[in-house]
Amino acid sequence: MDFKEERERKVAEIEEALARFLPERRGLQKTVLEAMEYSLMAGGKRLRPLFMLETYRMFGGRGEVVWPFAAALEMIHTYSLVHDDLPAMDDDEYRRKRKTTHVVYGEAMGILAGDALLNYAFETAASAFDMEEEDARVVGRAMQVLAAKAGVFGMIGGQVVDVELSGKAMDEETLDFIYRLKTGALIECAMMVGAVLAGASAEQVSVVESIAAKVGMAFQIQDDILDVTGTPEVLGKPTHSDEKNEKTTYVAYKGLDVARGEVARLSGEAVEMLRDLHPVDTFLEELLLSLIKREK
Repeated sequence: MDFKEERERKVAEIEEALARFLPERRGLQKTVLEAMEYSLMAGGKRLRPLFMLETYRMFGGRGEVVWPFAAALEMIHTYSLVHDDLPAMDDDEYRRKRKTTHVVYGEAMGILAGDALLNYAFETAASAFDMEEEDARVVGRAMQVLAAKAGVFGMIGGQVVDVELSGKAMDEETLDFIYRLKTGALIECAMMVGAVLAGASAEQVSVVESIAAKVGMAFQIQDDILDVTGTPEVLGKPTHSDEKNEKTTYVAYKGLDVARGEVARLSGEAVEMLRDLHPVDTFLEELLLSLIKREK
């Protein structure tokens, strides 16, 4: 099986798991439950669950405990997109080739759907405590990583600085801070949680965090590139949105050629570190390299 086929098979497996973990659409609050499902099941690369699952397996994990965390992380990522698309933020009408949640359900329900996904993510991850033969201390450590990387010292912290400085000049160090937290934190979370749940040592988890930090930075710079060079038809969302929202990007600072070189450099360094850590995980290596070739 080639990489593309294997990735499609793994993504299909993730899609099935996400559908399984979603709450049933019933009760007087069913509108928000429908909006949650509309948002979560909109497709996408499912990159974060993929990274978590593959890191878990790389360190010898073979149980089911990873699945609640994989679903929870994708819920957190999805809520961040739902809120990012709101009129108060980026005010986008399309994502993944269909109308955004607030356009379909209204702004208030869009906010509530995001809130609901965030809260339900932790309900979902906490269900791992009920799994037989799982070490509660390991599950608790994974919960700590999930909460920290999604919070004010992780993704939300990066988003705060991004919002405050939209339309304002910023230095390269601040831009790096935003990228590391806003985008990188959840990728770090994915790989770290996978490693923790599989029983990796503290030193190994630290190396995994460094690998993921490089991947996150490369991923965000590639996003900047695609916002300039891509098309709405391929991306499934508007292009030039960074310019519209007066956001400083790596491309604006360095230009396209340097940005492309930086994506290649960061991805290459991440792959070398991965090979040192686990030289035979070819799928995870190819997944990292696919970031510099993606068109959406």
